[in-house]
Amino acid sequence: MHGPSLTLGFEMRVLVIIPTYNERENVLPIVKAVLAVTGPDVHVLVCDDNSPDQTAQLVEGLMTTESRLHLLVRREKQGLGPAYLAAFQWGLECGYEVLVEMDADFSHRPEDLVKILETIPKADFVMGSRWIPGGRTLNWGIGRQMLSLVGTRYARFILGFPVSDFTGGFNAWTSRVLSSIDLPTVRSNGYSFQIELKYRALTRGFKSVEVPILFEDRRAGQSKMSMRIVIEAIYRVWLLKLKGNAEKLKR
Repeated sequence: MHGPSLTLGFEMRVLVIIPTYNERENVLPIVKAVLAVTGPDVHVLVCDDNSPDQTAQLVEGLMTTESRLHLLVRREKQGLGPAYLAAFQWGLECGYEVLVEMDADFSHRPEDLVKILETIPKADFVMGSRWIPGGRTLNWGIGRQMLSLVGTRYARFILGFPVSDFTGGFNAWTSRVLSSIDLPTVRSNGYSFQIELKYRALTRGFKSVEVPILFEDRRAGQSKMSMRIVIEAIYRVWLLKLKGNAEKLKR
């Protein structure tokens, strides 16, 4: 059960982006849940990497009765970062003023989406955080908790910004931020994609706010996490730092 739909205290067109690959068990429930707790100015874009389990076809079926739902199908699976970049471009071209990253598997809760959207007038971008007071995880083993905590503290130490959840993927961005951080040059994926977006925005002086969220392990399907994603995050943090230092020297 969900509460009454969100009535935004500001006039902005919002696009909630849900990337999918083999999420047929989750995609319709999460889309319906998001639409149920948001008002008419909030739309959903499912960005599907040509899932062989027919995730996109399920979305197409719901689109016949739901005008706030949209679908972007890509040719093949290329990872989370490229999916979001394609969806951001689609959203910006369509004139959306706030673009939200949200997982398909209910690890990001619709009720926390409401909190994030209510906060966006106070900042240029809003981060859902598991590691500030009021935030927490559910059904995580100690190993995964340590991986997430160490990863975000590693990024925080090297990059020099006091972000409590650098690797978190539940974020809302104003269009002015996404239009200013040179999205076509982003090459990161997975954890490092989230780190790079936040670092680029912060180095350009954009204001951020962290909102506490409950991150629950996925309800159905298989996790997309892999050791390759972790390793990429480790070395890309240093690449970001070195690039940032080089840009400072040019100024």
